[in-house]
Amino acid sequence: MLACCAALLLSLAALPGWWDGFTRSARVASGFVQESESAVFGSIKKKGSLVVSKGGKIRVSYDDGLLLVADGTHLVQYDPDARTAQRFDLRLARREAPILGLLLDPGALGEHFEVLPSGATGVRLKPRKPNLPVVELEGKGAVPTLLRWTDSTGARQLLRLTGPPGKLPADPFRFDAPPGTRWIGAAPKP
Repeated sequence: MLACCAALLLSLAALPGWWDGFTRSARVASGFVQESESAVFGSIKKKGSLVVSKGGKIRVSYDDGLLLVADGTHLVQYDPDARTAQRFDLRLARREAPILGLLLDPGALGEHFEVLPSGATGVRLKPRKPNLPVVELEGKGAVPTLLRWTDSTGARQLLRLTGPPGKLPADPFRFDAPPGTRWIGAAPKP
């Protein structure tokens, strides 16, 4: 009985104001710091910038050169060190990486997660389906400022949005392969 009452009170608690702004926003652009802690790779910290827009568009540029670009249909991953690119169907990539779905379409999270308030400025995403992580978010204004989850390998992940990104290309959701790029798998048609 007590657990039932506690669950009812929790469901009546309001989500923080930034969450509504985030789920309705047309575009988010920010610098970021991503930290990962795993038994296999130890601690890794990377910086970069990201731009997300409605319609499944995203650009994640790591300072070390790694680039992810989605145009709404496909996701391209480009590794400048290996001079290789891979192209994936965006729907499949979203299934493999739930955080990608969170960034691309936060308004549709109810299908995969129960969205719960967590403290004064936090949101907790509790998975409705197996193999999805619990995701904790904190935010301010109309954007999340911190995302925490444990990925499918057991690595603890933290993504901190740090503010306005650096210079962005004119069309951030288009990938033009640099000369000499080797495509892994089938190369996209020009």
